[in-house]
Amino acid sequence: MPEALVCGAGGFIGSHLVRRLKREGFWVRGVDLKFPEFSPTEADDFVQGDLREPDFCRLVVDRRFAEVYQLAADMGGAGFVFTGEHDADILHNSATINLNMLDACRRRRVKRIFYSSSACIYPAYNQEDPENPLCSEASAYPAAPDSEYGWEKLFSEHLYLAFAKNYGMEVRVARYHNIFGPEGTWKGGREKAPAALCRKIAEAPDGGEIEVWGDGQQTRSFLYIDECLEASLRLMRSDFPGPINVGSEEMIRINDLARLISRVGGKRIAIRNVPGPLGVRGRNSDNRLIREKLGWAPTQPLEKGIAYTYAWIAEQVAGDRGGKKPGG
Repeated sequence: MPEALVCGAGGFIGSHLVRRLKREGFWVRGVDLKFPEFSPTEADDFVQGDLREPDFCRLVVDRRFAEVYQLAADMGGAGFVFTGEHDADILHNSATINLNMLDACRRRRVKRIFYSSSACIYPAYNQEDPENPLCSEASAYPAAPDSEYGWEKLFSEHLYLAFAKNYGMEVRVARYHNIFGPEGTWKGGREKAPAALCRKIAEAPDGGEIEVWGDGQQTRSFLYIDECLEASLRLMRSDFPGPINVGSEEMIRINDLARLISRVGGKRIAIRNVPGPLGVRGRNSDNRLIREKLGWAPTQPLEKGIAYTYAWIAEQVAGDRGGKKPGG
């Protein structure tokens, strides 16, 4: 039975990845500071601890895993990343995790390791036009990410590729574009736009009003979790190291995303645009390279993923109002 290690297995993408690997017949060890919040982990072995500690990393990488997925990071949505209040932690914590994990994998002669980078590495100067953002993989340089989160991700891309060059490791680097779906963070300040808007609309009465940061004309694309996993596994098992975009090409304005969620939720909701952290004006995945290298690209319509996600978040909101633990 092949063995896999998932770092960040208590998080949104990591917990879904553990489930997918188990369906494929892997023995899976999950590692995180916390267990998944909304459902029990399906990992065969879940080790709770801090990957910022070198000794802990060496403890969990105790064998030559067939596949290692490094998803662990200090992260969140715009309300966490773009305020500037968490920059030191974001840079220090995530970089330390990556340094430790690569060293531990090198010591155990692990050959193949997947690293989840981010579309936040792309230069802010190429994303000022909300209608025509430039996010092809080759556009990353000259570098000018819009946040310290993006700078750390870009540094870590180089770190993984350097280990591949110097130590013969087979690294795979994916640049994730706004992954969403059920069992993701939906409140508390670290949630991303789809979850935040789903929560606001689920909490609002029919005919009510929600706040949307900025003028609402900023554009993004959002990728449903199942397609994120499919892309990640295809990349991991390919002969292409990346970096490669893992995202949707279905770009939408944030105000229109709120309207889409309102329609899915069956509510009439007014939008009030207010000041708030925004990030870049426009961002969209460019999927030419993933089609060329993997012969595949995401195709699921945004509305379908939003329907699944809204239904789940509405259930959490109802549970909160009823005094039940979310997810319970």
